[in-house]
Order: sequence, then structure tokens, then C-alpha cells
Amino acid sequence: MTLETTSESDIATPSHPVPVRTEDGHPVRNAGLPLDLGMFEGHAVNRSAAERRAATLGTRRSVKKLHQAAWLVNAIRCIDLTTLAGDDTEGRVKRLCAKARNPLAGHIKEELGISDMPLTTGAVCVYPTMVAHAVRALEGSGVPVASVATGFPTGLMPLKLRLEEIKYAVDEGADEIDIVITREHVLRQDWQALYDEVAAMREACGDAHLKAILATGDLQTLRNVYGASMVAMQAGADFIKTSTGKEGVNATLPVSLVMLRALRDYGAATGYRIGFKPAGGMKAAKEALAWQILMKEELGRPWLSPDLFRFGASSMLGDIERQLEHHVTGRYAAAHRHAMS
Repeated sequence: MTLETTSESDIATPSHPVPVRTEDGHPVRNAGLPLDLGMFEGHAVNRSAAERRAATLGTRRSVKKLHQAAWLVNAIRCIDLTTLAGDDTEGRVKRLCAKARNPLAGHIKEELGISDMPLTTGAVCVYPTMVAHAVRALEGSGVPVASVATGFPTGLMPLKLRLEEIKYAVDEGADEIDIVITREHVLRQDWQALYDEVAAMREACGDAHLKAILATGDLQTLRNVYGASMVAMQAGADFIKTSTGKEGVNATLPVSLVMLRALRDYGAATGYRIGFKPAGGMKAAKEALAWQILMKEELGRPWLSPDLFRFGASSMLGDIERQLEHHVTGRYAAAHRHAMS
């Protein structure tokens, strides 16, 4: 049921090659580079062309039956199962972590012939004060704990406090930190301020990976999206992420396409492979297919792995499970049969 093994030949050879993976099999971490405005200033983005390209993803590719089931199982591996509610509790986090450990019902796995497959979600994402609960609940599972930080979702806090929040989450045991950038820096084209901010956040993360949320719905233009993506990567981001999920417009395919082109350009120039995470507004299993097709066509098979691709879309898991149950039984289950927690 799993997708084919990734091939290193699926991406272009960089002009400054670095080792693709470490000895333990993970992608080599982005070391960043000094701010280089020449990599993005004056870079034109054709909005209508990006929209046309995105609109064809669901029409030019048709994934059916067993192949569709395999792609949906792979999508589960890439979901950051998330709870970011004001009434989060230790109990809710524990239930969510139990789902992350076993995201697909046993009878569905058995019918798909993957009972022995070690299937989990890509991570569990929570607020900093919930990190310790998640770490305990996921002990021994191999599922990383991600934490939002830096004044999520607006980021409108003094930088010193935002850095302290990162350090707190890391000290609590977070493996990944989802930071939010200051949108004003992008809107004013103050790229040095944005670079310095993200670089400081990367340093505060230590060994924890940094996912830079660009809040693309607030950035006004696709050229701003491209520029912000490039600056975040130059400052050392391990992932670039579309949205907090709290903006009026969250993840869209055209915006994601622009971010992937920036990611690809950065990789060609430096040799580093940067991860990508669309987040917000995605609920249907068919959307999981569209985004995976986008990743495969733009970047190649390595970006169908949770090391380099994540969905910020917890509610999508319920629909994926329903679709897979329909695949093996011919019937749709009620939504309550596949609760998140």
C-alpha cells in the first residue's frame, strides 16, 4: 500500500551540493546563508499563470481505487495532528496523541493488508503549555511533538518574549517549533528585519526544527510570498508553512505553488532540501490528493515523506479514514466512528 521508494534523481543537482541525508537517514538540516536580496528581489510572479497551473492539478491527474488508497495512507503519515483551542486540557491532548499513535482503525488496516505497517501521523502540534502532556503521551512512539510559539497566531509580541516562548517549549520537550513571522516586515519590504528575526528564532530553537509560518493570507501579493519564503530559508528555516489557520485566507494551491518554486530555487542554489507545510482550511481527502500531486510534480518523490512535507489539517484525517473505509467495505461510516480524540 505504501508509495514507491523515493529516488534522489527526482530533483535537480544543486549548484552547491551538500549531502542529501545524514547517517540516520534524515535530510541534512538547512544551515542558512547570509541575506541575499538578489535571490528574490525583482523576481516576477505571474498570478494568473499560477492559478491556471493550480487549477489543473485535479483534472490532469486521476488517482483511483488501490492507488488512491495508497496516497491517502501516505497522507496520514504527513499530518500534523493539532489542537490549538482555548479550552485544551491534558485529557484532550492525551486523546489526540492516542489517535496519532493509531490514526487508522484496525479493521481498515487489516482489509488494506497493512496491519504490520507502523503507521502514525507526522507529529502532534499543541500550545507550549501542553507540550509536556504530549511528550509523555507519545513516549516510545517516535511521533515528534510540535509546538506553536512566538505569540501565535499574530506574533505581535516583543521579540525577547517570543524567543523566551520558543525556549520554554523546547525545554518542555518540543521537537519542532512553528513560529510566526512579523507580517509588517514583509509589507514594508524590510527584509533585513525579517531575516534577523527568523535567524534569532532559529538559534533559540537549538536542535528543534523550525517551521516558519508566513501567514500568506496577510502578505497581499505573491511576490511578497516568494520573498518571505526565500528570506525565511536564508535565515535557517527547516520548513516553510503557509498559514496559522486563523487568517481569513489560509492554504491555497496557487500560493503553495509559489512557495514551492521558492523552495526549489533555494535548493538549486544551496543544495538544502526545505520542508513545506500547507495549513488551514483543508478538510477533504481529495485535497490531500491534490497537495501530494503538487509536491510530486514540483519537487519529486522525496517530498512525499513526513521529513519534508506535512499537512496542518487535523479534520482531514477523519475524512481520509471514511474514504478508506468506503474503499474496503463499499459503505461510508458515520463521522462519529472516526473521532479525532
